Amino acid sequence: MRHRFAYALACVCKPQSTMDLKDRITDDMKAAMRAKDSARLGAIRLLLAAIKQREVDERRTLDDAGVMAVIDKLLKQRRDAIAAYEQAGRTDLADKERAEAAVLQGYLPQRLDADAIATVVQTLVARVAAELGRSPAAADMGKVMALAKTELAGRADMAQVSAAVKAALAS
Repeated sequence: MRHRFAYALACVCKPQSTMDLKDRITDDMKAAMRAKDSARLGAIRLLLAAIKQREVDERRTLDDAGVMAVIDKLLKQRRDAIAAYEQAGRTDLADKERAEAAVLQGYLPQRLDADAIATVVQTLVARVAAELGRSPAAADMGKVMALAKTELAGRADMAQVSAAVKAALAS
């Protein structure tokens, strides 16, 4: 009797309509298995293994922001591998990496363009200036980047954000 109550309580308390990113990835893995889509399945398994490894390393369950950070890291690895394979003339391996990158990209929100990144960076620089009580200098780049990482996680390439921060602090 106690178990039935606990199960019923869990079903009532857990909203069924909201699905976090990790659950969505797991469901997509099951769908890829059913569809026998081996390329997609391999990329998703790679992603889930990286998520699990990070959870084990940090001894905590990742939230959506943590999962997006893992996806960003895997995408950067794919970009680096594509460049290396193309330089070596291995287009077959570069194409495989592109396919994996396309699967991974599907789990990230729409990326911001350069103008939107510049706008967000300007507001962050203004926020740091308000906290410091003075105009931020190049030495304050770390403070701005720390805010930018939390504000733009998964929505922007951090290399573009870094360049925008440098430009904003230089002016």
